[in-house]
Amino acid sequence: GEVVAVVPGRDPSAVAAVLARRLGTDDVKLTVGATGPVVPAAGLHDTHVEARRVTDALAAIGMRAGSARDLGFAGLVTSAPADVDRYLDRVLGAVAKYDDRRGSDLLGTLEAYFAVGGSPRRAAGLLHVHVNTVAQRLERVASLLGEDWQCPDRALEIQLALRLRKLRISDRSR
Repeated sequence: GEVVAVVPGRDPSAVAAVLARRLGTDDVKLTVGATGPVVPAAGLHDTHVEARRVTDALAAIGMRAGSARDLGFAGLVTSAPADVDRYLDRVLGAVAKYDDRRGSDLLGTLEAYFAVGGSPRRAAGLLHVHVNTVAQRLERVASLLGEDWQCPDRALEIQLALRLRKLRISDRSR
């Protein structure tokens, strides 16, 4: 009841969508879970295990194709504990890398913004900066995460990742 394929590509979500479209029919409900890219080949066993978890999660929530990235926090719940760091990187990585390179605190701005219910004015008060500063930082966040970062599902993912990040930081400082 399971087919495993190693196929070329760098975007596992796109590969899964193509395979589901090509192999599935209206009569045959096919679920394609993808992961990767995998280099070197020695990682195939672990990658297969992850793809199996992704496929099970996709089937459970009624999706036909995708990767862990498409599952959002559902992928985190079904994954191995070591996947928390990859989840954080998928959701917040672009912002964290920007902060590291520039010495900025966009992650802190996001935390403040969500802590006060999405109000730039109240976030500015919490951060002790001008509201225009918060607006500029949130524009930078949009450029890094995409314009949809405030949509409910995406905002939930970001808030969850911010909280998990705090837990990771406090756990490592012990």
